[in-house]
Order: sequence, then C-alpha cells, then structure tokens
Amino acid sequence: MITKKKLRLGDILVVQGLITEEQLQRCLDEQKKTHERLGRCLVSGGVITDKEIARALHVQLGVPLVELRGMRIPEEVVNLVSGAILRRHSVIPLGYDPEDSSALLLAMADPLDINAQDDISIITNLRVEPRIATESEIQAMLDRYFGSDEAMSAAEQYAKERETQTTAALVAAAAEDASLATSPMVQLVRSVIEQAVRLRASDIHIDALEKKVRIRFRVDGTLVEKMLYDINLLPAITARVKILGGMDISERRKPQDGRMSLTVDRRDYDIRISCLPSFFGEKIVLRLQQASGLTRTMNELGMREWEMGVFRRILSNPNGIILVTGPTGSGKSTTLYTALSALNREGVNIITVEDPVEASIAGINQVQVNPKAELTFATALRSILRQDPDSIMIGEIRDGETASIAVQASITGHLVVSTLHTNSSAATVTRLIDMGIEPFLLADSLVGVLAQRLIRRLCENCRTAHDATEEERRLLNVPPERELTLYEPAGCSLCGDTGYYGRIGVYEIMDVSPEIRRVISARGTTEQIRDIAISEGMHTLRKSASDYVLDGVTSLAEMLKVAFE
Repeated sequence: MITKKKLRLGDILVVQGLITEEQLQRCLDEQKKTHERLGRCLVSGGVITDKEIARALHVQLGVPLVELRGMRIPEEVVNLVSGAILRRHSVIPLGYDPEDSSALLLAMADPLDINAQDDISIITNLRVEPRIATESEIQAMLDRYFGSDEAMSAAEQYAKERETQTTAALVAAAAEDASLATSPMVQLVRSVIEQAVRLRASDIHIDALEKKVRIRFRVDGTLVEKMLYDINLLPAITARVKILGGMDISERRKPQDGRMSLTVDRRDYDIRISCLPSFFGEKIVLRLQQASGLTRTMNELGMREWEMGVFRRILSNPNGIILVTGPTGSGKSTTLYTALSALNREGVNIITVEDPVEASIAGINQVQVNPKAELTFATALRSILRQDPDSIMIGEIRDGETASIAVQASITGHLVVSTLHTNSSAATVTRLIDMGIEPFLLADSLVGVLAQRLIRRLCENCRTAHDATEEERRLLNVPPERELTLYEPAGCSLCGDTGYYGRIGVYEIMDVSPEIRRVISARGTTEQIRDIAISEGMHTLRKSASDYVLDGVTSLAEMLKVAFE
C-alpha cells in the first residue's frame, strides 16, 4: 500500500519535466468543470500519453510497471470484484502475491488513488498491492473479461423491457430512448463500438441471419465473429445506429449512408455507416477511423528507406498526376493524406474533392461531393481550377470525364494526386487510356504511380521457424543451395491466437521515366511498361512482399494473398 498520500500526480509529472506548471494549471481548471481524474484530463488534452504517465509513476514511486497485453488472469481472480466497480476505478486484479496469499496484486492507472485501493480491499477482504498499467490497457482487459457479459446483459434487459412490443414499437422505443445514456440499447451499441476500437478493428459488421444477429470485427484485415444475439434485437440495434448516423429510421427498403463521431478512451473517431437491406433484415457496416489516424508523417507509412526516397522525388514535381492504386482497404487514403500533409505549406493553395471527406487537415480546403446538389467530382474540379490552386487532390478517378479534367489540370501547371482501382502500377496507364485519355497527353502528364497493399505482420512472440521447402524456394525465387529459414504464424495470448499482430504496407512505386513516357505515347501494353519499370529498378508488389517474407516480417501465405502471379 502506498502511504505517501502527499504525493500528487501533477507534481510528479512537473518534477520529471513531462509537463509544465502552466499545462498542469490549465488541466486542473478543466478538471473542476469535468470532475474527471487529472490523468484523463492530461491525456485527452494531448498534453501527455498514458504510457508516459505510467512510466513517470513507476520511476517516482518505485511501484512495478506491468504489461497487460496478452496476460491471462485466472477467472476466480477476475470475478472477485464486479466489472462495474473495476471500470469506475479503472483497475483490474491480476492475482495473489506469490509471497503473501492475503495480498491482491491490482493493476491501476493511478496507484495514488487511495479510495480505489480501500474499496477493492473492503470488497475482497484482501490487502491491495498496486501495480502500474496504462488506462487503455486496463480498459481493454476489462472488455476482454466483462465486455461480452455487459453487452449481453444490456441486450437481455432491453429484450425484457420490450418483449411484448411489435417491431414498429421497438423502433419507436429505440428512437425515444436515443437521448438516454442509461438506455440498454444505447449501452449495447456503445459497448460494441468500444470493444471494436480496443481490439484495433477497422470495421464492425452487424449481420442479419435467420434467427440471430451476428456481430463481427475486422481486425488486421480478417473478419472475426465476436457476438450473437437474438434476431428480435435487430430492429432496435438498427434504429439506434441509424439515429447515431443521422439516417432515416423509418426507411428500411433502401440503402442508406451515415456518419458519426465518437470519443473512446479520449481519442476521437470518425465512423462511417452503411446500411443495406438483406433477406432477413438490414445489414450494417461501421467503418472506424481515428480522427488523426490518416494524417501521419511520411516516415510512418512503413516504406523502406529507398522507397521513401523515390516517393519524395515524385512528390517534388511542381505539376503532373500522381496516382495511388489498390483495392478497398489497402491504405490508399492514408497515403494520400500523408502526401498532402507533406505538401501543405503556407505558400501553397491545396484543394481537395472527396466523397466523403475522411479527415480534416488544417490549412487545406476540402470539398465534399454532393450529387443531390449536382456537385460531382467533375463539376467540383471545373470550379476548383478557377480557385488558383497549386495542388489538387481528387478522392477517386471514377470516369473518363474526371480523368480528362485531371489531365488538363496537370498540363496547365497543377500537381494532381488521386486514387484509382487497378491491380498494379503499369495497369493504371492502360486503364486511363481505356477511359478515353489520349496516350500522348497521359505520357506528358503522368509523373508517378504507387500501387499498394496491406499484409499482416507475424506476431514476434509466437512465430515459428522452419527450413524452406523446395516449393517455397521456387515461389520466392531463391536458389536451392542457399540456406533459407521462413516463419509461420502459431498463435498466443499476445496476438489473440491469430499468429499475426498489426499490418505493414507493401508498395510498387513506378517513377515515370522518359523511356516509359515513350512506350505510353506508342500505346504500349501493360507488360511492356512493367518490364521497363522493373529494368529501371521498380520492385513489384510480389517482390516487395517476398522481401518481407525473407526478413521474417510476414508469412508466405500473406505474400500470396496480395501478389499471386
């Protein structure tokens, strides 16, 4: 038990030079209004991270720092205290002290919180020994052990309240309860979103099956089933999500799109919602995007050093077209926003046309496409050219008209960056020619194409090594005489038994050289363009992915998913 009650978190952080007296005072003033703990105020204000707070407390107090990710806690220990009390204090029991069975090891975001220690000690009738962990890790662990039960409890409570009502009445009730934070359906939907965020999910899928509502999370590109509820809850879940997304809850026959913002663990998230009528009811997909997640530095894209050099050289062109290609979910938007952030300076006028605007960037003029107001990519581009732009970002080139205006803009002295759905860098050229762009105009305007994919990283804690087989050597183009060790996924508690943790970008960057321009002008084939680019040093997606396999970053199976040739 910590007896130094005079010690305060703010004083510790100031002494260690992590925050200033002015920052502390501002947060203390804010704390008086919100009544939140000081640590939360500091993190939500962007003054410091929860990891920095944990390290500072560890150094100052000498209390051990614990890493909760992947830790397994015995069920009898977790159930000593109810989930609601643990969440209120932001703590979780880890086990008994090996040297004293009457002492309970308690992971705490704030080990100076004597009230929390006293409460847990009284409930368990055990002496509390604090351990320091970050609040985000504690909340993730509470989700793991109590999240499904809490969501199920909310679902059962809602079903009990509404069991005598018709479907129409359920929808009306969900709308009526929308403003009530204590409504079971509000708690259920929020709990699902919070669990998805803490599991690093990019999408939430709510599927209407014949007798069940299935909820799945897409984590590292793979869908995983997380919850099953009775189909009778579907109308209420759908109504709640539609209210959050600003959609029409009475319209169940047409597809609808919506958008909402939500704060989870003091981080802001933009959530895009798509609702689609299916055979057994409406299917809903929520795409989760951290508000600051798209605006990264160039070094955070995950490119190798030489790839970053090529990309920076392409971006340094004063005019021309730069295209980022790949399937949905391959990280194109992140690359585009990062490129824009690199170009964003006081003396540059940057305008974007997007559908929808995915992230707000200070200093850049962003235009949202609105077909109802006849504001399409093409009409917006025509207007933008009268706004004296230096650089233009087009969310996606969808048709020949948009492509033609983009080419004209680049030829008249503007730098245009956009996305296109093609399988490779070289195929992008023939796709634009198929859209009606004259080859000589395209050769004059195109300065670079970047094709990309995302592959899963092997979990470094559990990956297993083996000697490469003859077939694996052939796929990786490695000679038989060379020693080769490859790694495969195994699965452990740190990676959720998937064998993978996180993803990394795989890039194919084509710098349009004079020789490639000549082939484009002569209506050369995709193969001809690709062969010249390779001879000039371009790494194909397959080559880039195979390099990661040889480095032990990913598995051969992941390589074949993105670049099977």
